[in-house]
Amino acid sequence: MKKFREPVSGFTHLFGAVVSLVGLVALLYKQLTMGKYTSFSIFATLVFGLSLVFLYTASCTYHLVVSKEGVIRFLRKLDHSMIFILIAGTYTPICLIALESYWRWGIFFTIWTLAILGIIFKFLWIDCPSWLSATLYVGMGWLAIIAFSPLLRAIGAAGVKYLLLGGILYTVGAVFYCLEKNGTKRTFGAHEIFHIFVLLGSLSHYWLVFKYILTLA
Repeated sequence: MKKFREPVSGFTHLFGAVVSLVGLVALLYKQLTMGKYTSFSIFATLVFGLSLVFLYTASCTYHLVVSKEGVIRFLRKLDHSMIFILIAGTYTPICLIALESYWRWGIFFTIWTLAILGIIFKFLWIDCPSWLSATLYVGMGWLAIIAFSPLLRAIGAAGVKYLLLGGILYTVGAVFYCLEKNGTKRTFGAHEIFHIFVLLGSLSHYWLVFKYILTLA
């Protein structure tokens, strides 16, 4: 009996889940020790950190578990849905801490509305073409570009650098996601490379929040 369905994809994101949990604790600890935090910043930190934990936990579970087709299909829907949660979760500290006035609430409510619609879409059509999924993910991710000027003023060029770097890494990962051929049996291929780029994109955005955004609380 096969122990794991896709071990490389599963264990890379199991690593991501563990590191994300540690990272969440580090984010909260930094705020508390700085003594510089608000209810918004604590809430935003929890949402961001938990979105990372949820994404990587759902992903590693889907890729590792061997079970009936119905169970695997549900786990796949959950896995894909958590991508929308991570995107919106990453926007949350950016919106609630770095941005102000209409930029804050306009983008915050827009991105979470899109995330909810994306989850509904995935549960209704999990077998949609990979290019369509990637377009939705990448489009939501790069929505932040409309607030480039206020973000530049808030977090500076150094902070924007990590924001853009994370977006580029996620986008490159999405390209590899589209290159994956359904039903292909492999130990290491385009999908595994996609997983690695997701980890790198998460790392870049985590550093953005840890280094540049939390100091604004």
